[in-house]
Amino acid sequence: MKSFFVVVSVISLQFLGCSNFLSFQRSPIETFRAEVDSVLTDSIFTAADAAIKIMSLESGEVLYERNSKKLMRPASNLKLLTSSTALCVLGGNFSIPTKILYDGEIRDSVLIGNLYVKGYGDPDFMPQHFVPLVSEIKKLGIHKISGNLVGDTTYFDEKRWGVGWMWDDEPSDYSAFNSPLTISRNCVQVNVHAGQKIGDTVAVDTDPPTKFVTVENMAVTDTSNTLEISRKLDEQINIVTVKGTKKLDTLSRKELVSVRHPELYFLTLLKEELNRQQIDISGNIQFSNIPATATSIAQHSQPIDSMIIFLNKESDNLSAENTLKILGAEKFGVPGTTEHGISMVKQTMSSFGIDTTKFLMVDGSGVSHYNLVTADMYITLLKEMYKKKELFNLFFNSLPNAGIDGTLEDRMKHTSAENNLHAKTGTISGVSSLSGYVRTAEGEMLAFSIFMQNFIGSSRPYRTAQDAIGILMANFSKR
Repeated sequence: MKSFFVVVSVISLQFLGCSNFLSFQRSPIETFRAEVDSVLTDSIFTAADAAIKIMSLESGEVLYERNSKKLMRPASNLKLLTSSTALCVLGGNFSIPTKILYDGEIRDSVLIGNLYVKGYGDPDFMPQHFVPLVSEIKKLGIHKISGNLVGDTTYFDEKRWGVGWMWDDEPSDYSAFNSPLTISRNCVQVNVHAGQKIGDTVAVDTDPPTKFVTVENMAVTDTSNTLEISRKLDEQINIVTVKGTKKLDTLSRKELVSVRHPELYFLTLLKEELNRQQIDISGNIQFSNIPATATSIAQHSQPIDSMIIFLNKESDNLSAENTLKILGAEKFGVPGTTEHGISMVKQTMSSFGIDTTKFLMVDGSGVSHYNLVTADMYITLLKEMYKKKELFNLFFNSLPNAGIDGTLEDRMKHTSAENNLHAKTGTISGVSSLSGYVRTAEGEMLAFSIFMQNFIGSSRPYRTAQDAIGILMANFSKR
C-alpha cells in the first residue's frame, strides 16, 4: 500500500512539473488569452452569448478575439456611434442655441406683439437658463406682453420616441420624449416626504415647481415602503400618481418621471419664469414658425463638448436622440429626423472603413432591441477615433472612467483599471456591453469591445466578467 502512494505521488509531481513547464513556455499573449478564456468558462455563459475583440492601437496586433463578427445588441454602446459621428461631422467647436425673439413694437413697457422661442434640441437646457434670458427681456423695458408666447419646433420632425422602444418603459426618465424645445431632461422630479406620524398622508412636491403637472396623492405614512410613483399612461396626460406607503422617519424619495408634450412643458416653465420676474403675458401658448421680421433678444448656447460628455458619461438617452436629429438637421436640412441622423452615422462609419450593410441602427441611444452591431466594427471605430488627435481627447474624456465617474464610478475600484480604463457601458434587458480604451501595465493603449447577451435576470454577473477582463487588460505585459 505504501508503494502505491509513492507511485501516485511521483506521477502527480511529474504531471505538475510538466504542467508548470508548459505554462512557463507560454508567451504572455497566450497566457492572456487563456486568462480571458477562463473568465468565459463561467456557467453564466452556458446559455448566454459573448462577443469580444481586443487590439493594440500601437502595434495593430489582435490580442484576443471571440465571435467578433457576430451581430449583437449594443444597448447604450450604440452611443459611441452617435457621439463619434457628432464630433466628426459637427466639430469640437459646435454649439446648440436656444433663441428668444419678438415681433411688433415696444410701447410704454408693453410689447405689442408676440414673444418667440426657437429650439434647436439642446438636451442640457435647464430652468435656471431662463433667468438670464428673461433678464434680457426686462432690459428692453418690457413688463407686459400683449400677444402670445410662441414656440418654434420646426428644427425636428414630429416623432418624439425611438423605433422599437418598449411601451412599458414609460414614464421612466430613460425613455423621455425628444424635442427641439427640451428642458429638465423632459422630466419632472417627484419628491415624496413621509408625514409626521403613521397614517398621515405623505407630502409631495415637484422640481421644478410647476403647474404643468398635477399630482394625485393617495400615499400614506406607514411602517414600510411600498411607494409607486408614476404618471397616468392610458390617458397620456401629465398627471403624476403617488400610491402606497412611505416609511416613517426615512429620507425623502426622489424619482424622475417623463412628461408628455415636452415643448409645451418648456413654454409653460418659461411663462412661469416671466411671471416670477414680473412680466405678464396676455395671450396664450402657441406653436408656429417665427416670422423673418422678428427681432432677436437673447440666446443661450450649449457647447458640444459638455453635451457629449454628459451623453457618454451618464449614458443619457435623450441627449443621444436629440444629437442624432441635430445631425440630420445640420446636414440634410430641417426638420431633423432620426433617419437622416442615421444616414450621417453611416457616412462617417463608411469613412472609417466599416461596411454599413453589416450593422443595423434604428435609434441614437441603443434603447431599441432592433439595433445590431459587431465587436469587430467597434474596434475599427475606436481605432479611427484614436487617430483623430484633434478630437480624440474630447471623445476619450467623455467616456466613463473606471472607479472614478459616470456609469463606471463603482466598477473596478482599487485595481489597475481604476482611473485608467475609459469605456462606454450598455445595459438593456438581457444585454450588457462595454467598449473603450485601456492602457496595459507597460502603457500600451488597447481598444476593446465586449458584448454579452441572451441572459435572464440581473446583468451584474456579466458586468463582473467584463470587469475581470478589464483588469486583465490593465495588468497585461508583453515581458
